Amino acid sequence: MDARELCRFIAKFPSRAMPPAPDGSVQVVIGRVVIEGIRPQVDCGQWPARAVAGESVPVQATIFRDGHNVVVAAAVRLTGPDDRQGQRGRMTETNPGLHLWEAEVTLPRTGMWTLVIEAWTDELATWLDGTGRKLDAGRDVELELEEGAQLLEREAARVPPARRGPLVEAVGGLRGEGDPATRLAAATDRAVAELLDAYPPRGRTRSRRLRIWVDRPRALYGAWYELFPRSEGATETTSGTLRQAAERLPAIAAMGFDVVYLPPIHPIGATNRKGRNNTLHPGPDDPGSPWAIGGDAGGHDAVHPDLGTIDDFDAFVGRTRALGMEVALDYALQCSPDHPWVKEHPEWFRLRPDGSIAHAENPPKVYEDIVPFDFDSPEAPALYGACKRVLDHWIAHGVRVFRVDNPHTKPVRFWEWLLAAVKSEHADVVFLAEAFSSPPMMRVLAKVGFTQSYTYFTWRNTKDQLEQYLTELTTSDSADYFRPNFFVNTPDILSQYLQDAGPPAFKVRAALAATMAPSWGMYSGFELCENQPREPGTEDYLDSEKYQYRPRDWSASSLAPYVARLNQTRRAHPALHWLRNLRFHLVDSPDIIAFSKRHGDDAVLVVCNLDTHNARDSMVHLWMPALGLDWEAGSFEVRDELTGQSWTWHGPSNYVRLDPEREPAHVLHVRPR
Repeated sequence: MDARELCRFIAKFPSRAMPPAPDGSVQVVIGRVVIEGIRPQVDCGQWPARAVAGESVPVQATIFRDGHNVVVAAAVRLTGPDDRQGQRGRMTETNPGLHLWEAEVTLPRTGMWTLVIEAWTDELATWLDGTGRKLDAGRDVELELEEGAQLLEREAARVPPARRGPLVEAVGGLRGEGDPATRLAAATDRAVAELLDAYPPRGRTRSRRLRIWVDRPRALYGAWYELFPRSEGATETTSGTLRQAAERLPAIAAMGFDVVYLPPIHPIGATNRKGRNNTLHPGPDDPGSPWAIGGDAGGHDAVHPDLGTIDDFDAFVGRTRALGMEVALDYALQCSPDHPWVKEHPEWFRLRPDGSIAHAENPPKVYEDIVPFDFDSPEAPALYGACKRVLDHWIAHGVRVFRVDNPHTKPVRFWEWLLAAVKSEHADVVFLAEAFSSPPMMRVLAKVGFTQSYTYFTWRNTKDQLEQYLTELTTSDSADYFRPNFFVNTPDILSQYLQDAGPPAFKVRAALAATMAPSWGMYSGFELCENQPREPGTEDYLDSEKYQYRPRDWSASSLAPYVARLNQTRRAHPALHWLRNLRFHLVDSPDIIAFSKRHGDDAVLVVCNLDTHNARDSMVHLWMPALGLDWEAGSFEVRDELTGQSWTWHGPSNYVRLDPEREPAHVLHVRPR
């Protein structure tokens, strides 16, 4: 096969893939410029990366080509969900030794976006570099100047005639009179480079299209408050109502929360109902666990009669919206033995050899009041449809946020189907995964569509633990798709840290959660510093609200003003709205942690004493560029957003002292003087 035949043969395969070899394998042909190691992408593009509208997303790739002193150019091209070309931006080589290129793109609206990286040989820059080297070495560059003129004439072919003026002038300069340096300068006009950059060569290398799903901002940023509506207005033996719970909403809004999360509000089964503190012997007035869903009054699409009616729920949603918040509803795919589906669709459940339906277990825990679905049943398609109709029902009643109970106990393929189906109809719906599971399961649930996830934050309490975990969440590949929600407590989790130290511990955990992560949450009673475990060594609350009514005295002394100040600070500072901008700073004390976030001109530095029993002091050594400051900045002002105090700091190293009995944390607005 001669050269012409080879060229014709290769031209038959424009996809850059060679035809199958005799053994059936396929050889991939890489372009002259190589593009690899692209971020963001999830599992080689199997699932889309994630962003929110308005977010600036870092794009990285390793880009190089063969040869010495050959200049490469690269750009990112984005296409929006309406199939129009969104934007194109140049990439910059930030590490020439490793050929690492970077750019930052902003995704302005929701929906599915695609990202393509383009790279090509910058013929003009390569020629300028080589010719300049020869000129500096004292060599005759007459032929090189003519080569440059011919190069620009060829490059002009891809530029519209009306815009070729700078190129024509540059060609004239290269071929004109004067010394070689002056003639060479004609090709260095910025207008020439910008014009050729706007019309890159057709022979450029392109990466394959990578997807980015863009959610609304609530998917990344928000403060959540968990509320059992049956406890509002309740007595020890009678339930409160949704109408009474709505009276609590102004106080929640005053604390600065964005989302009011309700555990299941559906009818509760009577069979195997749990009593106080998870006993198997309930009293006549024990209401049972809200997660034992279904009874004579209906199933997942019904409101518990004790709470009111669907009209009362609609009124609750409306009142929440009027206060600038939104409702999140628990989505728990399980039933009580009394659920209507148990009788109507026994094929959706797993039968034991004696004909009984298996109840839920997580040894050593047993949930006798709950029966799980059998997603491997031959009737699974019908079950899938029923589960989606539950979401459709509540979406129709104004719910756009769902907290999903134990998603790691259901098939991943089910979630991939369900979340895609819902988002194809309602792109604004947010799903929070209660996935206290292994890291691989938590990550894959995020990959297939969950918007946010609970995390291990509850159990990360030391400085080393926090720095290691937050570094993983903010800088590893998982940051391209995994969004954490830092809940400080839940009805199931009263951490040992909170049990041991009283209000200082509650302040520390709230300050860390609210400033480390864009989304954080707390379960009601946290502001009252409720920290009594059912028994030593457990994380279960004594008199858990999961099994009884829990009326509270909200007029008692609480941390509500402190929480309100934290949330007010979050809203005032855009730097705290993002995840990937976190940077840790060096502190001499092992008990004090320091970290910052910066967005544009807004910089916030948090310094927190993790020892809730003792005052600690230390020197804090700042990485000044992370705060938008030069190393030689001299003095600058820091203002504590929690107390209003201000100090003048000098240079990168400064002294702090934090007393947990007074204020365990500084949340400092950093302002250059």
